[in-house]
Amino acid sequence: MEYLDRHVVGQELAKKVLSVAVYNHYKRIYHNLPPPASSGGQGGAQQIDAMSRSGDLLHISGIGHTMMSSAPSEVPRPPLASSNASQAHHPGSELLDKKTHELKLEKSNILMLGPTGSGKTLLAQTIAKCLDVPFAICDCTTLTQAGYVGEDIESVIAKLLQDANYSVERAQTGIVFLDEVDKIGAVPGIHQLRDVGGEGVQQGMLKMLEGTIVNVPERNSPRKLRGETVQVDTTNILFVASGAYTGLDRLIARRLNEKYLGFGMPASSSEGRRAAQASAAPMDNDQVERDANLRKVQAKDLVEFGMIPEFVGRFPVLVPFHSLDVDMLVRILTEPRNALVPQYKALLGMDQVELTFAEAALKQIAQLAMERQTGARGLRAIMETLLLEPMFEVPGSDVKTVHITEDCVRGQTEPVYIRRNQSNSASSGPDSPNSNSTSQASEEEENTKLRVKQ
Repeated sequence: MEYLDRHVVGQELAKKVLSVAVYNHYKRIYHNLPPPASSGGQGGAQQIDAMSRSGDLLHISGIGHTMMSSAPSEVPRPPLASSNASQAHHPGSELLDKKTHELKLEKSNILMLGPTGSGKTLLAQTIAKCLDVPFAICDCTTLTQAGYVGEDIESVIAKLLQDANYSVERAQTGIVFLDEVDKIGAVPGIHQLRDVGGEGVQQGMLKMLEGTIVNVPERNSPRKLRGETVQVDTTNILFVASGAYTGLDRLIARRLNEKYLGFGMPASSSEGRRAAQASAAPMDNDQVERDANLRKVQAKDLVEFGMIPEFVGRFPVLVPFHSLDVDMLVRILTEPRNALVPQYKALLGMDQVELTFAEAALKQIAQLAMERQTGARGLRAIMETLLLEPMFEVPGSDVKTVHITEDCVRGQTEPVYIRRNQSNSASSGPDSPNSNSTSQASEEEENTKLRVKQ
């Protein structure tokens, strides 16, 4: 959690959910390790080998010690002959005669939703840097059904296998981040056609999300020729999906404030994603109401948006992201490890030029990003436009400092350039305002002395 706070501003609920999900993912992998074999010496060796294959999960601070201390001791097993004799006396399945059963922990996939530029992709990229398990980020906008032009659904697992250096054992314990998952929603009005990039992709992902064997091409095998494949089990792979779901808050508001006419007929006639997109514009200025509606999201709202019920049911954890206000955008400009203001200071610092911002200028930049409704992603576009002239004029000049004011952000004035010769002349030059003031003071003193003598 502290690591995420150093890189991502706000979104405390999302950080908490992802931290718990990753920690439980490690514990589930450790719990689902295969049990030791019945033979004495080989069983312990096989268990140690299985733990070493997933040993990357034990390096996390405290998790390895906790799991090893809570690991149950090995239970002695009956000899092989007695078990065969019991099977001879009691024919049938062993499962019917068992009085105890092994508890198997299942995964809980996560679906993150919120406005664009709120930090969904950045949060996933930040988590990927601090984990040693394979982590793959996949763009859902390029996915199509098998047999059509575009990336197949199996390419999602292929990227995970590539990140695991083509180790199947490590890939089967990885995490997959599905970005822009709202773009594969069913398109309204084409029910008579085959939606190969929307509903078809959702249907193809169902078994992969739940757990199945996926055939992935080998390292040097071309995808078009269907050469040698590798089988990857997705049972223990955690899937985290994210999407903007523009207009979903209006669907939730309509569900909460729905008025019905006679015979249970709703008063509003439009429905689905088309209704959400048509009514999204009046809601853009009221972020508080939009965030309050997103916190009440349910699975049926996503189904009305265009996701099929089978797909939504495989993501039991829904995480809404809140909108960013002006204060958060100012913090995003300055606080994170890879903030924008230090980046541009470093760029101008390569030319021995210092870049400074007024506090009001930073707030004005954040206000412009709020008006453009692009979230934190729009800050870079504003900074590029604002610093275009300084980055063009500064190289090879005698400029020492560039100062950005609030009027400069509004486009009313130019940036303030402080040159090296100006700074020297201001302190000791004959034309500086300080020298003029001292000379005037000396002249007044001489005049007063003459008057006194007279």
